[in-house]
Amino acid sequence: MSFALGIDTGGTFTDAVLLNAARQVVAASKSLTTRFDLAQGIAASLDGLPQDLLARVDLVSLSTTLTTNSVVEGKGAPVCALLVGYDAQQIKTSGLADLLGLDAIESLVGGHDAAGLPLCALDESACRAAIAKHAGRVSAFAISATFAVRNPAHENQVRAWVQAHCDTPVTCGHELASSLGAPRRALTAALNARMISHVKTLIDSVQRTLAARQIDAPLMLVKGDGSLINVHSALQRPVSTVLSGPAASVLGACALSGLQDAIVADMGGTTTDIAVVRGGLPALSFDGAMVGNWRPMIEAVKVYAIGLGGDSEVRLLGGEGLTIGPRRVLPLSLLVHQHPKFLAVLQRQQSESPHASQMRFAQALSADSAHLSRLNDSELRAWERLCQGPVDLEAANMDDRDLARAIARLERKGLAIYTGFTPSDAAHVLGMSTHWSQEAALCAARIWARQMRHLYGLGKWPLGDAHAPARDVVAKVTETICNKLIEAGLNDAGQMNENSAGKVAALLTTMALARHGASASASASASASASASASAVPLPVVNLGQSLQIPEPEASTSEPVNLNDIPWQTLAVPQRSADQLAQPVFALQFAPDMPLVGVGAPAASYYPAVAQGLGVRLVVPQHAEVANAVGAVLGQVAQRVHITVTQPVRGTFKVFTPDGPQDFRGLDAAIAQARALAAKEAHARALAAGAMEPQVVFSQEDNQVNNDIDGNVFFEATVTATAWGRPLRKVVPA
Repeated sequence: MSFALGIDTGGTFTDAVLLNAARQVVAASKSLTTRFDLAQGIAASLDGLPQDLLARVDLVSLSTTLTTNSVVEGKGAPVCALLVGYDAQQIKTSGLADLLGLDAIESLVGGHDAAGLPLCALDESACRAAIAKHAGRVSAFAISATFAVRNPAHENQVRAWVQAHCDTPVTCGHELASSLGAPRRALTAALNARMISHVKTLIDSVQRTLAARQIDAPLMLVKGDGSLINVHSALQRPVSTVLSGPAASVLGACALSGLQDAIVADMGGTTTDIAVVRGGLPALSFDGAMVGNWRPMIEAVKVYAIGLGGDSEVRLLGGEGLTIGPRRVLPLSLLVHQHPKFLAVLQRQQSESPHASQMRFAQALSADSAHLSRLNDSELRAWERLCQGPVDLEAANMDDRDLARAIARLERKGLAIYTGFTPSDAAHVLGMSTHWSQEAALCAARIWARQMRHLYGLGKWPLGDAHAPARDVVAKVTETICNKLIEAGLNDAGQMNENSAGKVAALLTTMALARHGASASASASASASASASASAVPLPVVNLGQSLQIPEPEASTSEPVNLNDIPWQTLAVPQRSADQLAQPVFALQFAPDMPLVGVGAPAASYYPAVAQGLGVRLVVPQHAEVANAVGAVLGQVAQRVHITVTQPVRGTFKVFTPDGPQDFRGLDAAIAQARALAAKEAHARALAAGAMEPQVVFSQEDNQVNNDIDGNVFFEATVTATAWGRPLRKVVPA
């Protein structure tokens, strides 16, 4: 018998699972992600699996949230964006100034028009000067030219000049996206360039770990659409692995729960990701998925990703009051679990006057060579100090202000991470989690509560009470997840854009929680247990065209149960009888037969409170905490190629090929050429990505009108060829 090995490397945990030929989990292991050296965490997870079974692994597949997290947090390696033919407004619209900084953007003359004709010639000397300026100081170059999807000649030429000058990785926008929209294509190219070092580090770490255990099976990665690619393809297009973790979690959640129609909610250390699944397949976004504040042009699972996780920082944000995320910090309960000596510092700070440096420590996070090469002397000294162990910033601010300021710059560059009070700490205070230091969490809650009250005027918690502020934090987590579930439902109905859905969802969340009496302060401490005997209530997917009503849950009287001890357990909240409630003037109706499947390490801690808040049916399947790793080995290899055909003038049809536009006199001939070229490229990409005997299927989207005067008028068509096949597997001797 052979086995597939699934690995998921997240911001907090690294998971590993072994699946047999029937796709059943035979072993699972979880360890802390070691960002400074990813191989350590990966090795620890593999050490938790039966070593004799590892010898019979015929496929290894990897999913990760590291690329998603880097987008959400706005962190990444330094890159240079070479923009050809862009005007000032396009550069502003792209958002690259916010993402990279103005110093990282070089504007060059050139580009093409909508017909693929050059606007002007490239200025070779200016291009070479821009390349020389940044070579050796960036981890990669991103190149984007106007209308490069219609003619990529200028992007290809600039890439050739980069490769002639240095061996720094380079990525071109036309190879990542086929849609018009130069600003977003430039953003996509920049994000892709930024992720190359992240993905390369991860792949190298996995390969070293596998080699040490003599596992030589093919290594695949999960793309954002749930399909698989081999490591070579992943390094060419790392942006395609954005939402890799969420895509894998959707596949894993469906497989573990046995459900074909559901809403999957995956809460990790940095993000919470929500996806709608129908017929066993998640909805795909072909216009680009929203990740944090960015929408790169990638075909991915339609996921609603928010910067809310167990390690998100709990803080005060302007007039918004208590806010969680999107910045990820190191939970204090985890810091003391790994470095017990710091507990004494927290215990002392409980009785001292509150100030901003309390319970703030810094730890080395990741060693990016491009970042390290740009550090000044004080930053290098700070980096060397962090490599020796965490630094107490309160002490540094008093004894060595230069060190504290340099560490702050390292944190902004993504080389260091601060500690902070997090939902994970609040869960430890309330006994919802017990795997790290509860005493550190209690100290942190008391210090944080005093900071909020005395420095910012937030909260009315009793002095020295750790539980009241912790309940409020868990309440905020519950409210935020409920809000995003309703927002996903509104957006899924197709009646609202994301901005409108977000505003309406906030109001509906307040109404729903008030209607259900679901103040998380009252329910948070019980959220790790739930009733197993209550009648099921459907999960919400809002249908705006129907009368709406939310059923009212009541507290369960059943004995608490441990979710981890009940495989496939369906949790539910009972309803009150009609005569217990006043008839509402306005109520919500949620679509039936769409349960909420909660996965991720904190699922058992938080989602019962979410279920009670919205009156929903909740499924937390066995192995929910490693759903990403399970889903990592369930996909197939798939590669899509899009080719556009237009009719710029009557009787002339243009096919926009990778080598430039081609003209045809007839539509049928143009479409046939587009299909042939798309099929050839998709088949080649699928083979290169690790598919075995790929098959090609076609789809076509036409833009044409039919009227009485002109008859049938063709404007444009997009021909799509999708090549798919099973991933290659190692032959394991019987």
